[in-house]
Amino acid sequence: MSKISWKPVCALAICLLLAACEKKFNPADGTASPAQVVSESDGGLVSVENPQRFRLIAAGQILAPDKLDVTGSVNPDIDREVPVISLASGRVVDIRARLDDNVKKGQLLLKVQSPDITNAFDTYLKAANDEQLANKAYVRAQNLYAHGAIAQEGVEQAQDAEDDARADLEAAEQQLNTLGVQKDHPSSVVSVYAPISGVIVAQNVTNAAAAGVTYSGSSTAFTVADLSVVWVICDVYENDLPRVHIGQQAEIRLDAYPGKVLTGRVSDIGPVLDPTIRTAKVRIEVANPGILRLGMFVTATLLSRTAKVHAVVPSDAILHLHDRDWVFVPAGSGKFRRLEVQTGQVLSGGQQEILAGVVPRQQVVSNVLALEETLEAQ
Repeated sequence: MSKISWKPVCALAICLLLAACEKKFNPADGTASPAQVVSESDGGLVSVENPQRFRLIAAGQILAPDKLDVTGSVNPDIDREVPVISLASGRVVDIRARLDDNVKKGQLLLKVQSPDITNAFDTYLKAANDEQLANKAYVRAQNLYAHGAIAQEGVEQAQDAEDDARADLEAAEQQLNTLGVQKDHPSSVVSVYAPISGVIVAQNVTNAAAAGVTYSGSSTAFTVADLSVVWVICDVYENDLPRVHIGQQAEIRLDAYPGKVLTGRVSDIGPVLDPTIRTAKVRIEVANPGILRLGMFVTATLLSRTAKVHAVVPSDAILHLHDRDWVFVPAGSGKFRRLEVQTGQVLSGGQQEILAGVVPRQQVVSNVLALEETLEAQ
């Protein structure tokens, strides 16, 4: 019976073992082979081979005011909106301003041809004539009384007629002033001027249109708004209302100007909730540096009076996916769990404030780029 040679068998076994080891370790660069990711039944949990490749760090902390982010839009301050009304009813014969124009106080906006002025001037002339006649009668009565020709009663009656005539004359003059006409320069056309400086936010008349308060048409020809201070109206959910108070400071950020931050204060909290979405209207007064336009969408950050400890992690530890922010935390046994976080402001040194999702000193993966690439390759 022939003997079995064990040397070739042992050599073959050693070769197979070395080949298997080469799949685990690359002696050329001393690094482990690419990590193999095994997805768990939990969608946020992944099992990674060689987890030591992904360095863990402890989240830091920062003491900052508690914040509430809400969305809103820019609206005019209704206390700074003034209607432009022609008290003389008639037909518009000239328009000197248009919608969206910037106007100054006292600037001519339109002219109206009105029969009201003709009637008012007629009343004024009659009142002036009556007052002159009454004054002459009163002077005559005083002279007669001084010579004993009439009794005191006659003088008193003449004085009463003079007083009534003067009252009618003053009322007629006031009517002309109200309509915008000077008694010394009568005209059937009245000029209407801007009552304040601002922007024309509404126009309800055109050339040849009716204007005034008695004819068919809009009584308000224009609306001028002073936009030096505007309102930001925000919707705040019912559960967040305890975090809002009158006088609270707010930071306003605009999509149109990403690097611009404006400040304002809460001036009103609506007493009525929207029954559909369960939100209340919160009004923020903001000084307008000239870039806020009515209807703009903004993000308002309401700052609490009390400070709160928030976690801080490197910006590289945050994964931005589908308009949401995530971090990876160790879950034991070579596994990582993906957690959604609410990010705050970007801090100096490449740090990112975390408002919710991670607490200080909690361990997170320091750089999610390598882990993300591994996940995409699985």
